Order: sequence, then C-alpha cells, then structure tokens
Amino acid sequence: MGQKVHPRGLRLGIVYNWNSRWFFSNKRSFKDSLISDLKIRKALMNKLAFSSVTQIDIERAINRITLIIYAVKVGMIIGRGGKGLEEIKQFVIDNLKKGEKIKELKIDIKIEPVKKPFLNAYYVSQLVAEKLVRNFPHRSTVHNAMNKVMEAGAKGVKIQLGGRVGGAEISRREKYFLGTIPTSTIREEVDFARYPALTRSGYVGVKVWICK
Repeated sequence: MGQKVHPRGLRLGIVYNWNSRWFFSNKRSFKDSLISDLKIRKALMNKLAFSSVTQIDIERAINRITLIIYAVKVGMIIGRGGKGLEEIKQFVIDNLKKGEKIKELKIDIKIEPVKKPFLNAYYVSQLVAEKLVRNFPHRSTVHNAMNKVMEAGAKGVKIQLGGRVGGAEISRREKYFLGTIPTSTIREEVDFARYPALTRSGYVGVKVWICK
C-alpha cells in the first residue's frame, strides 16, 4: 500500500485538508478553476522559492480568491511596508485566465510561518536537492537532514534518492531510514514530498517521508 498510494492523498479528509477549497456546481467552471489553481500554485512556488515556500492553499468564494502561503522566511515575502504582497497580487492577476472577471475579483493574501521547518517534508526535500546540486556528498547530506528531522521531534523519517546518484554511470535508488514510517496507517500523520535536483549528471529525484 505505501508504495502505490500518495501518502497525503491517502489521508485526505482524515488527517489532511485539501489544498484547494471551493465548490462549483457547474462542471465547466470547476475545470477552469482547477486548472487556474494549478497554474497559480506552480507559478508562485517558482517565484517565491527564495523564501522556502512549502505549501499554498487556495480558497475561492464568489468574486473572492484567498491565498494562504506557508513559508519558512516570511519577512522575505512581505518586504518593506508590504510591497511584496502587492507584487504577489499583481502576479496572480496576470496569471489568471482571461475568461475570469478580474475587475470584480478580490484577492486576499495570508502569510503563515512554518514553525518547525524540519518537520515539513517539502522543506527537507528542497534542502537535500539544493545540496546535491552544489555537489555535496549525498550520504552525509541525507544523514544530516535525517538527524535534524529527528531532533525536531519526528517519530521517523525516510529519504529516497533516485537517478545517477553521485554521478554514477548507471542510475539507481538509495533508501535511508530513521525511526518508524507507518505508510499504511491512515490515522498516522505522514508528510510526503518529492523534489527534483538537476545535477551535472542529470536529474536526481529526492523523496521524503516524515512521520510527525
């Protein structure tokens, strides 16, 4: 079970909530809103990567969009006098589909700090990937990351690397464990994320499971 199902998807509605929260009875508007959400989320994750954004939740109501951005470095997003928030609003408006009534839309932005970044799988996977890109030794990088996760109070952590790890000729997968990761226990809070690291030898995929 743990290898076949996305750990967050398995726990949706039980442990985790949906990242997009809205309801439309019209099938056409549902499709358009879903595509628009994916586009906005992907664009913002790339734009705000410098501030270690881990998650973006989108809530929609009639003529209102609320963005809840979870980040490790909150001050870098807000900027001086809230200048950064205005830039994000304009960026979202530019990325919205032309069919949406932009003039009538109200865009609210909430910035939430990630209090324990080493208990967040996305942050840890991003950290490991960035070090792999800079040619750090992969084993020491992974073990350091796992130790920090356990020190933050996790029950267990699993990190998997896949690809030409360490510049090897043949691609392989390497798994590292610390503590317990019950992937099939639905009520256990298991966070999961994947992040690509573009090294000189090609892409190395980083997958992280954290049991909180």
